[in-house]
Amino acid sequence: MPSWKYSIQGLDPDRTAIASGRDLRISPKATREICRYLRGMRLERAKDVLQEVIELKKPVPYFRHRKKVAHRRGVQGFDAGRFPQKAAGEVLKVLRSVEANAEFKGLYTDRLKIIHIAAHRGRVLKNYIPRAFGRSSPYFNHLTHIEVAVEEI
Repeated sequence: MPSWKYSIQGLDPDRTAIASGRDLRISPKATREICRYLRGMRLERAKDVLQEVIELKKPVPYFRHRKKVAHRRGVQGFDAGRFPQKAAGEVLKVLRSVEANAEFKGLYTDRLKIIHIAAHRGRVLKNYIPRAFGRSSPYFNHLTHIEVAVEEI
């Protein structure tokens, strides 16, 4: 079993809690945009936003990966946006995990703020589909790592 490390260092263990999701079968690009959108939010607000994304009520604004992405009505001040439901569900699981970790440490869960959230590309599961005339096409599955750190304010 590998030992995972976090990309953020020097956290106060009395006021912070961390959690991570590793080798998740979600898109690294969509997860990166979700993490950028949630960074700095309160934990309860972030969970509400992700629930609205899953219900197709509020889009996530896309900044880097927005080529040929349509405009959305609900993104205030941004132009491109999408509803990455699968990635939002996995990020929501990690946020619930970090909330449980904070509650176990004795922190007040209603005063938690996301100080660090990041998505990293994981390994690639390679598979190939046979095609006509002895050829094949790649059918790769990209995995993603998510890490979250919250602080009591």
